Amino acid sequence: MDEVKLNKITDYLEEYLAVAEFTDDSWNGLQFEGKSDVKHIATAVDASIDSFSEAARIKADMLIVHHGQFWKQANPSFSSWQKKRLDILFENSLSLYVSHLPLDKHPEVGNNAQLLKLLGAEVTDDFHISNGQSVGWIGKIKETPLTEIVEVLNTKLSAESRVLSFGSKTIRSIGVCSGGAGMQGFFEAIESGVDLYISGDPVYVDTVAKDAGVNVIFAGHYETETVGVRALGDHLAEKYNLEHTFIDLPPTK
Repeated sequence: MDEVKLNKITDYLEEYLAVAEFTDDSWNGLQFEGKSDVKHIATAVDASIDSFSEAARIKADMLIVHHGQFWKQANPSFSSWQKKRLDILFENSLSLYVSHLPLDKHPEVGNNAQLLKLLGAEVTDDFHISNGQSVGWIGKIKETPLTEIVEVLNTKLSAESRVLSFGSKTIRSIGVCSGGAGMQGFFEAIESGVDLYISGDPVYVDTVAKDAGVNVIFAGHYETETVGVRALGDHLAEKYNLEHTFIDLPPTK
């Protein structure tokens, strides 16, 4: 494995993920600077005591997450639970890099593009506006039974999908917006005319989906957002000849 300067990796990520193009609630980018040299990258969905501790345990030099430590709606603090997290970064000189909406949207390693790839679909159009920027994708797929798509998502993502099967039993077009796209994503899916809408967090749209004749799969917020950071970590590992470990920490149910 090689050793690469941290600033070389972060400069590349800023350009590769087009961070400057997004208005986001997350402070995307390098949220904590640790070691100047990186050999081992860890990835995880969430910033947490558990993800920081595991990254330190496996001696990672840099942790990349989708949901970061600092958000624009919350005041940054170096006390209480935030201090417990930050102490781990300080004590282990562990860098923390965050990519929220830029990682949802990326056409190659993004959550939504990766979900379509998982299903064997080809990206054809963008989808779902958030803060003035589209973050989802629409994809075309060969005629595939809805039941088969549900099985793939449940198996590959370790998901327990909630399925609203009110449309065609055979799927040819899919709109995907991972995580918590909410009601807006659902209604945009109806307007786009896709056969199937896939998202993470369930919202109560049962009666509308039934009346509109639309299929919906809610495959879990966490589960639908594991694919992006994992793909990004693999991409960096291949590009720079680094070690990459994905830290899988599903939420407690």
